[in-house]
Amino acid sequence: MTKSINRSSALIAAVLVIAGTSQAMAAGATMQEKMACRADAESLCSQFVGRPPQMRACLAQNKAKLSVPCRQVVEAHGG
Repeated sequence: MTKSINRSSALIAAVLVIAGTSQAMAAGATMQEKMACRADAESLCSQFVGRPPQMRACLAQNKAKLSVPCRQVVEAHGG
């Protein structure tokens, strides 16, 4: 039961991170761009899910730690 709850929580968190990341990168971000930053947003900026300005700032502040694809997305969106 606990394993099922943890998986459900992880899935919900991933969906929220994707939503937060997409908002943080502006309305024009493609699904590919959102997916490029999903893991980085989850590991580095999860506390800012649902808070687009803070997520954008967090990703920009952690640019050196981002994966190459996510760094390219952040830079393309002004970060």
